[in-house]
Amino acid sequence: MPARPGRRLRWLLVLVGVGGGTAATARWRRRRRASRGPVSTTGRAERNAQLVGLGGRVGRSMALHRARTVFASAPRRAELTAELQLRTADEVARTLGQLKGAMMKIGQMASYLDDGLPAPVRDALATLQADAPAMSPDLAAAEIERELGAHPDELFDRWDPVPIAAASIGQVHRAVTRDGRAVAVKVQYPGVADAIAADLGNADLLFGALRLVFPGLDPGPVTAELRARIAEELDYRLEAANQMRFARFFAGHPFLHVPTVHPDLSTARVLTTELATGASFAEMLTWSEDERNRTGEALFRFVFRSLYRLGAFNADPHPGNYLFRPGGGITLLDFGLVRNFADDELARFRAMISTMVIDHDPTAFRRAVEDAGLLARSAPVDDDEVAEFYSHFYRFVRDAEPYTITPEYASATVRQTFNAQSPVTRHTTLPASFVLVQRINLGLYALLGRIGATANWRRIAEELWPWVDAGPSTPLGRAEANWLAGRSDDQSGRRATK
Repeated sequence: MPARPGRRLRWLLVLVGVGGGTAATARWRRRRRASRGPVSTTGRAERNAQLVGLGGRVGRSMALHRARTVFASAPRRAELTAELQLRTADEVARTLGQLKGAMMKIGQMASYLDDGLPAPVRDALATLQADAPAMSPDLAAAEIERELGAHPDELFDRWDPVPIAAASIGQVHRAVTRDGRAVAVKVQYPGVADAIAADLGNADLLFGALRLVFPGLDPGPVTAELRARIAEELDYRLEAANQMRFARFFAGHPFLHVPTVHPDLSTARVLTTELATGASFAEMLTWSEDERNRTGEALFRFVFRSLYRLGAFNADPHPGNYLFRPGGGITLLDFGLVRNFADDELARFRAMISTMVIDHDPTAFRRAVEDAGLLARSAPVDDDEVAEFYSHFYRFVRDAEPYTITPEYASATVRQTFNAQSPVTRHTTLPASFVLVQRINLGLYALLGRIGATANWRRIAEELWPWVDAGPSTPLGRAEANWLAGRSDDQSGRRATK
């Protein structure tokens, strides 16, 4: 049977079609590498027109596909479906890659959030993670000269004009500084700020449409939060400050590494950092089960130690933002999208975890959810219904025993988030403090699901929750405890949440 996506992806599947199978993926990749087009950062009307045109082309292909399969045999239908997926995947990835900005980010997120997407579509969108169409070497060099005052050949001892990565806002080049340090230089696409502003101009329409699923949703805080955070992401000076803050916090960490920033070679549109090396996410997935489990645990520790001890959230958890080493080693890239949390916001997260996971008190949990602004206080649903709806999100930390996070669990998490059939959903909204939390949760679970990570997540979480502050439960935990023992309370990020 063809794989079916979650409901929240229906808008995307209008463009890319529905179905399963992996036929001709290699042929698609060869075509994709040969067909990279120019970067397009056009105005709102033209960007909308390109998306509408994409929808029309794919819609016509789907109509033709339905006609061709009416009298086809089962094997022939499967072959035609694979061909359709190949064509639509090519269309979608090419268009989103050329558009850059917010539309490309949507494609990146869709590529790793839900295993329900057809394999050729996932493969197509996955190229947007680190293989999008790049700007020309001359244009990249001109942007660096405009920002730093000299051509890269003059600024650096060595400069590679071919980018090593090209994503939604900028692309990355290798270079060697005049004093012999290997660096990565991220250059922002010219005009991408205007392109993102054009895409965000549709945010009200998008979140207004989500009220069909969430009648209680107030789209105002959601759109305001996204606009604020994405505007920050366009300023590489803020990203440099974020990265330096994380680098100071994780300095000397036994398995987590944040590359050093070079402020003298950075501006609002150019960011130069230490050149990091390591295995890609795809390569890491070929490692042994034990190594993958250590990697999953390290990711989990990074996310929740950052949240609860540093009060900051690196909210862009797609696979291209990590490089891996055996033994749980991870180099963490891209700190453009960071959300800082006040103590009262962290206290709301604590209340929800404590009442659901530790106390198992549905009535208290309902009050915590209402206090957090997720559920209307007048919602005509009982406490057990509320607890049952949200219990899925805490399943892997409910019990102190090993739990394997699977792709099915990750997909079910997405579907539960957008479960229009639940009476609870009709009375929920999304406060600003939860917008990026949901993004990192869904993204992290998707990555852990693809890793198939197994651990006693409850015991590990108790090490990271400041109000529990349990002792280490794994070898990585013991290494981290030794690291913490040599730091002051301020360095350890111990916040007033105990």
